[in-house]
Amino acid sequence: MNIKKYFCGGLVLCLFLSCQQVARQVDTPVLSTKPFKMNEVVITKGPFKHAEEKEATYLLELEPDRFLSGFRSEAGLVPKAPKYEGWESLGVAGQTLGHYMSACAMYYATSGDERFLQKLEYIINELDSCQQANGNGYLAATPGGKKIFAEVSAGNIYSQGFDLNGGWVPLYVMHKVLAGLIDAYQYARSEQALRIAEKLADWMYGTFYHLTEDQMQKVLACEFGGMNEALANLYAYTKNDKFLLLAQRFDNHKAIMDSLAIGVDDLEGKHANTQVPKMIGAARLYELTGSKRDSSIASFFWHTVVDNHSYVNGGNSDGEHFGTPRKLNERLSTSNTETCNTYNMLKLTRHLFSWQSLPEYSAYYERAVFNHILASQNPDDGMCTYYTPLISGGKKGYLSPFQSFCCCSGSGMENHVKYGDFIYSEGSDSSLFVNLFIPSRLTWTARDLIVTQDTDIPSSNKTVLTVKTEMPQSVVFRLRYPEWAESMSLKVNGKSVSLKASGNNYVSIEREWKDNDKLEITFGIKFYTVAMPDNEKRVGLFYGPVLLAGELGQEEPDMEKDIPVLVNNNKPVSEWLKKVSDSPLRFETKGVGEPKDVSLIPFYAMHHQHYVVYWDLFTTEEWKDMQEAYKNELKRLQDLDKLTVDYVVLGEMQPERDHNLRGKDIGTGISHRKKWRAAWIGGWFEFDMKVLPDVPQDLRVTYWGDETAHLEFDIYVDGKVLARQHLYRNKPGQFFEAVYPLPEDFWKDKEKITIRFKGVPGNWTGAVYNARVAKCE
Repeated sequence: MNIKKYFCGGLVLCLFLSCQQVARQVDTPVLSTKPFKMNEVVITKGPFKHAEEKEATYLLELEPDRFLSGFRSEAGLVPKAPKYEGWESLGVAGQTLGHYMSACAMYYATSGDERFLQKLEYIINELDSCQQANGNGYLAATPGGKKIFAEVSAGNIYSQGFDLNGGWVPLYVMHKVLAGLIDAYQYARSEQALRIAEKLADWMYGTFYHLTEDQMQKVLACEFGGMNEALANLYAYTKNDKFLLLAQRFDNHKAIMDSLAIGVDDLEGKHANTQVPKMIGAARLYELTGSKRDSSIASFFWHTVVDNHSYVNGGNSDGEHFGTPRKLNERLSTSNTETCNTYNMLKLTRHLFSWQSLPEYSAYYERAVFNHILASQNPDDGMCTYYTPLISGGKKGYLSPFQSFCCCSGSGMENHVKYGDFIYSEGSDSSLFVNLFIPSRLTWTARDLIVTQDTDIPSSNKTVLTVKTEMPQSVVFRLRYPEWAESMSLKVNGKSVSLKASGNNYVSIEREWKDNDKLEITFGIKFYTVAMPDNEKRVGLFYGPVLLAGELGQEEPDMEKDIPVLVNNNKPVSEWLKKVSDSPLRFETKGVGEPKDVSLIPFYAMHHQHYVVYWDLFTTEEWKDMQEAYKNELKRLQDLDKLTVDYVVLGEMQPERDHNLRGKDIGTGISHRKKWRAAWIGGWFEFDMKVLPDVPQDLRVTYWGDETAHLEFDIYVDGKVLARQHLYRNKPGQFFEAVYPLPEDFWKDKEKITIRFKGVPGNWTGAVYNARVAKCE
């Protein structure tokens, strides 16, 4: 044995452990509020109740054995059913099961419906069998996962951007499984689930904790979900120090956390939902250790995303990625606001509100839950969206029940069974915070008090809180005075109560509450606009908490003729937007729509038709001067869309997975605010694209026009050379699109082609930004 090496290594490990122990022993923070338990809040009626019921029905239709199929096969057991389609049949198999467990556990806690407990217990028993078959605590459905993690544990770690040793985000998947097990313990009190989670975390400790810092950073470069949060939660339940120490290692992704820790928004070009779960983990570690660095990171990230990167519906990202801070005007598309991002931002918001009960957190939560989460579900069958488009003329597209499982399928399962999560909070002084105005019933177990909230906001302007208590008791009610109300009045048992407060605040009322006391809150609900941060003339329209969207009908709109603008001559919105119906809630513009006035409904109620969310405002003179250019640009975009057969953005995870990207010696990066993909000398990359079997088409590829090195590479289609491209200052200072006509024999009678980029000998490909197959004009 090398004594010197052993001693030095042991000393480093001891110092590291010592530092971690010191971090844990810091006084934990005193929280301002805490959430009520899942079984203490029930939604009673309205659109949120409808969404919950649709989700519950869907959960019961799903077959656990199909989610478990990959876990059994990877454990050497015979699957009991075939895998579901979508991601469940690909390398990311297993992630949906974790969400499904969480959703079943949450709904069981809320409803007491034993059918969900039975589903959960069956899954837990099966996972237990898989874990025992694996023999070492390992538990996953990732194809080839044992080989991947053995290589990682040995220090042989490599990635091409979105993979870890060739596996598609295996730690992201494992986080979902671990989180599902922990939720099964938290909400359904399954001791068996907790034991499985502990064994899995023990295996993780043995696999990762001994890695050097450089090796660990390579691991963290691949999306790992909120592994730091799950391990921190597991430590909170078990008090096993190993889980906290490992959580802190997963919390230290320097490429992301270091800039956030010093207040720098370095999110441009970053994959959005890869980052948000890390911040939830940082928030949880602050609560357990008092780490100021973690609290600063979580808080700064939240404000950065909400203030600099969020759209009017509370969602963020375009094509899953953050863009330039406060530059959203040119980032409206069919791939805005991934649902998973908002699912995670709401989780982070709950943590921050528990630290400081600030109305800005409640306001964001309300906007996102009404206008993105509720809006993401098809009310007919409970299916949810992946993206929620905000481009004019957009239309929501819903995932299928059994064929298109993906990340948003899983988070969607949870979204619609936990609407009661933030309606109320308990203050550190045992006060009651009323954060949201949603019909619900709170059973405050600790006080033996029931509070029922009856409201139809925004169809009505009031909410009534009714108290049920066997004994009179003094409680401070802290009532949110929302920013969307121009007035707020209170009555207790029909008698007015004076208040001194302004909007975007909390109003406190303290009294001895008796059985059947009624507190009536009436709001003056106002119309208002929220503008793009980089274009004050492009706005979303709101009535109270709800974002309004203009109805364009089921037929594909003509961008030149059917997309309205508002010629409002800078008049206040209340002068030209009117409510015409309370049920269903409906509005109309009056004398400002061009080419005609428009009917609007809440965005959450907008389904199965095209719509407008962002409105361009003009004065009469501005519209006279600009209408021709404005319509021509809309028409250009529509024409391009109609010509497009297939389109892929290189360097971004989901588009590359959708197009089966593969290669050798390839890399990715960000230049000029766009992602790219390239193959180094001797390498190549290729991907599949759709073609039409009977129409002339061409391939269009976007490059940076100011490359300063001579780069030369060949483009192949199904093994045949299509073209040779030379890059050197082709169009200085801007991007350009090269068009390559596809010979007839390249597309005739085909539905798909494989496009390969490969440098000529001694050269690399240069950066390729996107590719499009389009019908010839």
